[in-house]
Amino acid sequence: MRIELPTLQGRFLRRYKRFFADVELDDGRVITAHCPNTGSMLGCLEEGRRAVLRDSLNLERKLRYVLQALQVGRTWVNVDTGLPNAVVPAEIARGRLPELAGYDNVRREVKYGANSRIDVLLERADGARCYVEIKNTTLARGRVAQFPDAVTERGLKHLEELSKLARLPGHRAVQFFFVSRADVDAFSPAEDIDPAYAAGLRRAAAAGVEILAYRARVRPESLTLERRLEVRLGTPPRP
Repeated sequence: MRIELPTLQGRFLRRYKRFFADVELDDGRVITAHCPNTGSMLGCLEEGRRAVLRDSLNLERKLRYVLQALQVGRTWVNVDTGLPNAVVPAEIARGRLPELAGYDNVRREVKYGANSRIDVLLERADGARCYVEIKNTTLARGRVAQFPDAVTERGLKHLEELSKLARLPGHRAVQFFFVSRADVDAFSPAEDIDPAYAAGLRRAAAAGVEILAYRARVRPESLTLERRLEVRLGTPPRP
């Protein structure tokens, strides 16, 4: 997916109050941008790293610019949690995700369950449905991407909702981990950060929820899914 809005690059300074990030542009200006990622962004927030800002062109916004990507080593990492939700349905519609092919209709942000919205709903004429929940993943340890980077009760709730859907006749439920970096070969839950989520992911898989992880090639002006990753769910820790 091409980023159609203008982008600027600079040096990351700090993130604060959860939604604010200061970036020093290459021309010396310091911009306070909106940070759309509510996670800890563990491993990404070192001062001095190269940063990409996206210009919304909306002069009425309090924070006109959006923190889009940070460079970790030689790898760009997408930190905008909204972008994967646009990339995945577009790739499905183009037939580029074989695991999610064969559906007649692709819808985004559809209400389901207990006050939840599914990121992508796939529908066939015969009534079959596939519910796809997308999680942007930025954390990597070695060559393994991990999720979450902070405790996520909301993420656990989504797994429980998906598990209920997976048990319904004619329905599929998919937890899709959009790994927003290209320097990894596998995916696993971050057991040490959120053991409840890791256990919930294993329960969901046992209940029939399909676990998919794809890594993406991130560039300052584009975001492209590359290939499917091996998923390593691990085993529960001993009592």
